[in-house]
Amino acid sequence: MDKIRISQLKTIFDDIVHLINNEDDSEQVEVWFARELQEVLGYARWENFVVAINRAVDSCKTQHINLDDHFREVTKMVGLGSGAKREINDYMLTRYACYLITQNGDPKKEEIAFAQSYFAVQTRKAELIEERLNLLSRLETRDKLRASEKQLSQNIYERGVDDKGFGRIRSKGDTALFGGHTTEDMKQRLGVQSTRPLADFLPTLTVAAKNLATEMTNYNVENKDLFGEQPITREHIQNNTSVREMLGKRGIKPEELPPAEDIKKLERRVASEEKKIEKTSSKLPAKPEGLKPPKDQKQ
Repeated sequence: MDKIRISQLKTIFDDIVHLINNEDDSEQVEVWFARELQEVLGYARWENFVVAINRAVDSCKTQHINLDDHFREVTKMVGLGSGAKREINDYMLTRYACYLITQNGDPKKEEIAFAQSYFAVQTRKAELIEERLNLLSRLETRDKLRASEKQLSQNIYERGVDDKGFGRIRSKGDTALFGGHTTEDMKQRLGVQSTRPLADFLPTLTVAAKNLATEMTNYNVENKDLFGEQPITREHIQNNTSVREMLGKRGIKPEELPPAEDIKKLERRVASEEKKIEKTSSKLPAKPEGLKPPKDQKQ
C-alpha cells in the first residue's frame, strides 16, 4: 500500500471519529459508530458486518474484558427514500472494539488491512500506520514462506526425499537465488547466527522471492510428477534461477540487499503491542454527554 493510499484511507477513517465527554468532563473520548465503520470497511450489508461484531464481542469475553467498556448498543435515526425517518440499531465502539472487529474481518480487503493498523496505533500518525503495515506485510510474507516450505517438505517426502535431502535442495535453491552464494555465505554476509533460519533476517522482497520459487517447485513437482532428490533439486535450482533473472531485469540483486530486523523480535513486538491496545484504549463513559450525533444514513 503506497503513501498516497494510506493518506486517503487515514482521512476517510478520521472523518468518522466522534468525541464525547467522560463523566467528569476532564477529557474527551474517541468513539466510533458501527454503521459508519461498516461503510468505510467496505461491508455492503449490515447483517454481514454484525457477524464480525459478534466475533469481536466473543473475543472480548474470552479475554475477560468488560464488554460495557467497549461495546454499547444504541439507536439512531436514518433517512428513508420517502423523506421519512426511522429508528435502527447501532453500536457505539471504542478504539479497542474497532480493532477487535477488524481482526475478525477479511485482511485481504485493503480497508480492513489498513484499519487493523489504524486502530492498533494509538496516535494514528500516517508514518506510524505505514510502518506497522510494512511490519505486518513482512510477517505475513515470512509465514507464507514457512507454509510453502512445509508443503514442499511433505511433497518430496512422499517422492523419496528425506529431511536431509530437503535441506540440500533448499540450500542449492538459495545458492541459485543469491548468485552463487550459499546459505551459510549469506548468513555470514548478513551477520546471522548459523543456528537461525536465513529467512528470518531477509527483507520482505527476498522472502517473497524465495516463496515464489518454492511455490513454483511445489507446483512442478506434482505437475511433472518428479521423483527423487536429483530431479527435484534441478527443478528447484531452475525456479530460483528464473526468479533471480526476473529480479535482475529490475536491477535487483538479492545478495546485495541489506538485512532486516530479526523476525522473532518483530513477532514479540506485535504480540506485546496487541496486549497493550485494550489498556491504552479509552473506555466508554457511563453517561455520554456532548456527543455529536452521527450523520443520517439512508437505508
